[in-house]
Amino acid sequence: MAALVTVTGSLLVLAIGGAGVAAELPNRRFEYKYSFKGPHLVHGDGSIPFWIHTGNAIPSADQIRITPSLKSQKGSVWTKSKFSFENWEIEVTFRVTGRGRVGADGLAIWYTVDQGLDGPVFGAADSWNGVGIFFDSFDNDGKKNNPVVLVVGNNGQYLYDHQNDGATQALGSCLRDFRNKPYAVRARIIYYKKILTVMLHNGFTPNNDDYELCARVENMMLPPEGYFGISAATGGLADDHDVLSFLTFRLLEPGKPVEPADLTIPQEEKEKYREEYENFQQELDKKKEEFQKDHPDMQGEAADIFETVNERELRQIFEGQNRIHLEIKQLNKQLNMILDEQRRYVSLVTEEMAKRGTNTAPQAGQLPPGELDNIMRYQQEVLRHVGELKNSVTNALNQAAQLPGGATGSYETIQHFHEIKENLHTVKRDLAALVQRNLNVEKPKCPELPPFPSCLSTTHFFMFVAVQTVLFIGYIMYRSQQEAAAKKFF
Repeated sequence: MAALVTVTGSLLVLAIGGAGVAAELPNRRFEYKYSFKGPHLVHGDGSIPFWIHTGNAIPSADQIRITPSLKSQKGSVWTKSKFSFENWEIEVTFRVTGRGRVGADGLAIWYTVDQGLDGPVFGAADSWNGVGIFFDSFDNDGKKNNPVVLVVGNNGQYLYDHQNDGATQALGSCLRDFRNKPYAVRARIIYYKKILTVMLHNGFTPNNDDYELCARVENMMLPPEGYFGISAATGGLADDHDVLSFLTFRLLEPGKPVEPADLTIPQEEKEKYREEYENFQQELDKKKEEFQKDHPDMQGEAADIFETVNERELRQIFEGQNRIHLEIKQLNKQLNMILDEQRRYVSLVTEEMAKRGTNTAPQAGQLPPGELDNIMRYQQEVLRHVGELKNSVTNALNQAAQLPGGATGSYETIQHFHEIKENLHTVKRDLAALVQRNLNVEKPKCPELPPFPSCLSTTHFFMFVAVQTVLFIGYIMYRSQQEAAAKKFF
């Protein structure tokens, strides 16, 4: 029978078989002693606050690897103290990843009377008293119905049926593939008014509230006190079983006020914490006195290590103004360089025009005097704009240096920055116009060279070769006749 779960406002609507039943959501209260979440999940010594880990479990700063992807591994994590509230809810975020198409063996979430630190049921003890939610990834019975999520209860008298994947003992189940998902898989397990509800996030979307109903078990009697735990195991095949967070909430009936935190702490535990705090304070005072005796010249320096909220805000204001001051100084320096370059260029052009004179005709490849006058005019305009920009930056620099620590003068500073921005746009526009004018000046072209004449045609070349060949053969024949006549003579 299909079931759809939606949350709307303060009502939980369960539509089962087409019939809707509206019920108010219970109040939730977070229980930090039965939860963990990264970052900074572990202490420096590798321990988890309020939890213990056994077997091959590997805690880290942002997650707990219950078992690595190695063969025949077992691991688990359990709460140190029992949870003793009637109604509760847990949210577990985990990843099951592996290189194979089939994984093994799986992961289990527990609520049991005793801590099942080690055993054959997904790394935890068998014959448990409580409930286990099993994420079984290996098909032991060969029915091709894995991966599967099972809800298996036990009163401490039964052994888990491994050969049939617990199908004969399951109080509820659903076929869900939870391996190698793009996002972490989430399981929300709610036990409220003797009803156990298991809801799953399939890991295909980043929406953390995208849950769907997996199993619902009514009239389920669980022990009033128990430990929460997570275990996992591998066999011939192996997966990485990583738990990112385990969040526990106490559920209270609607309209019932939530008790303050100090009222829920037992009196003995409050006395213990108070005594530890007093001992710590006394030890701290003692260390202070010893330090002051050993270092009399450093009296009062320890107080300078810390700063008040007002001092921190004032320091941040001064640091921000100092950065503005340095940026304006850098801009002023660059403007000085541009101004010097423009002056040098104007001076060179002026000298060149003075040398040539106004009546001298321009030579080939040189600009006419009219164009030089235009360039001079544009350069002087650029020089004037850069000078105005420099003066504006200098004024802004002086005002920024004299600006007090508060917000006074912020409007004037913003106005100066707008003026600097407008002047920079003006300089950029004038430089672009000057470059365009220089590109439009036609440069004289050099005369093209005449084609190189050919000294010998192909026909003349072959005739010359033929004549040389005939002369060479005649010479050889004449030489042979002369040698033959000389031999007869002797």
